[in-house]
Amino acid sequence: MLVLLGFAMIAVFMVLIMTKKLTPVLALIIVPTVFGLFAGAGLGIGPMVMDSMKSMTSTAALLMFAIIYFGLMIDVGLFDPLVRFILRKLGNDPAKVVLGTAILAAAVSLDGDGSTTFILTTAAMLPVYLRLKMSPVVLTCVAGLANGTMNILPWGGPTARAASALKIDVNDVFVPMVPSLIAGLIVVLVFSWLLGLQERNRLRAVAPEIWGVPDTAAAFDGDADGAAGGSSAGGTGIRGRKGPGASPLSPEGSSVAVLERADSLVDDRDSAMADTALDPNRKTLRPKLFWFNLALTVAVMVTLVANVIPLPFVFMVGSAVALLVNFPKVKDQSAQLIAHAPSIVAVVSMVMAASVLTGVLNGTGMVKAMSEWLVQIIPSDMGPLMAVITGVLSIPMTFFMSNDAFYFGVLPVLSETAAHYGVSAADMARASITGQPFHLQSPLVPAILLLVSLAKVDLGDHHKKVLWRTAVISLVMLGVGVLTGAIGIG
Repeated sequence: MLVLLGFAMIAVFMVLIMTKKLTPVLALIIVPTVFGLFAGAGLGIGPMVMDSMKSMTSTAALLMFAIIYFGLMIDVGLFDPLVRFILRKLGNDPAKVVLGTAILAAAVSLDGDGSTTFILTTAAMLPVYLRLKMSPVVLTCVAGLANGTMNILPWGGPTARAASALKIDVNDVFVPMVPSLIAGLIVVLVFSWLLGLQERNRLRAVAPEIWGVPDTAAAFDGDADGAAGGSSAGGTGIRGRKGPGASPLSPEGSSVAVLERADSLVDDRDSAMADTALDPNRKTLRPKLFWFNLALTVAVMVTLVANVIPLPFVFMVGSAVALLVNFPKVKDQSAQLIAHAPSIVAVVSMVMAASVLTGVLNGTGMVKAMSEWLVQIIPSDMGPLMAVITGVLSIPMTFFMSNDAFYFGVLPVLSETAAHYGVSAADMARASITGQPFHLQSPLVPAILLLVSLAKVDLGDHHKKVLWRTAVISLVMLGVGVLTGAIGIG
């Protein structure tokens, strides 16, 4: 019964948020509560949730003050020179912008921290997307793909957990998986380029006044989801495009002029963060404090990576100093906090709501029952394929439970079973980390909640675009691991 309730709860939750019948926050609260009561939790459901919530408070504080800090830095213009640099290097070609997003996210992911990656990638790239009227969902999708793939780095967490759970050296797990990591990154770049081409074609259809093509498509409605693949326009480049009604780029159609027209057409309904990034004359700009803000941000990031002080406190102090120096008047400080309140409420409420789902899953024993059931249903004649089976199972299981629950609760049971068929613990550990690209998109991962909140993207829209792509990447990494011998068959 617990197995059925567990899978049913997860299925109902996913359907409700992807069909937009409920917001993620409401779904995270209502669905687990109903299923928890059916599971017999009774009045004990309260303590289950509160125990889970205690572990979420530091994460909520981190995300809250990170949003305040980087929102403030965008307001005062710290990232404006970076945006101008990116625009000069990438031009106004959406395909190059999306590919650049993937490369940037992968590079920043080398520090092993998803929140840092998403904060920096969004801060640098979101203004570019909005200037070019590109879909922010593409940004979150590509950033999620890159960071999820890079999450198998030894210092990222999952690989160390797998090695610790099975008592083997972390290098024995990671090094043989390097070809799989490279293959996964190649697939990420391919997906990014294809998404960029779709955005290029969509923009030709929906914004011909910007991109210099005939006005033959429906007007752009300003929806953040953007339906990246909704256009069937031609696949040639934007610059120098030729065809009926199109003219070669003159000074009026130059890259600078295109961007200026794009700026003027940004929808007024964009987020407060986006508006400040797009307005070169905003009142919050502090050009004289650029070097101070840059030094403060570098100091915050160095402290963040060094991990010598609790991360929430780092951003608390950073936000306080930034507010005090950039906005000495109390009235202006209050206005800045209010300006970023919508983003804060969105992400913190989702983190707190996620504690209901995790509390019910763990408190009722659903997670344990589901993992034991999966182990039991594996036929004995498939024993030699236990590593491959574990890799496939890691895709959904790490999505619906924490990495700790999977690597310390489920993996040892699977590995012990596999040992009877000659499959080594190292093979099992390597296979188990291939599901990480999918895992990073879970609503139980605070970093992904931060990403969609900063980009003002609905979690359901993000999932519709990213989940099948991350599943493909995970399967490619698993397949390459088998082909190279990193993941053996008993």
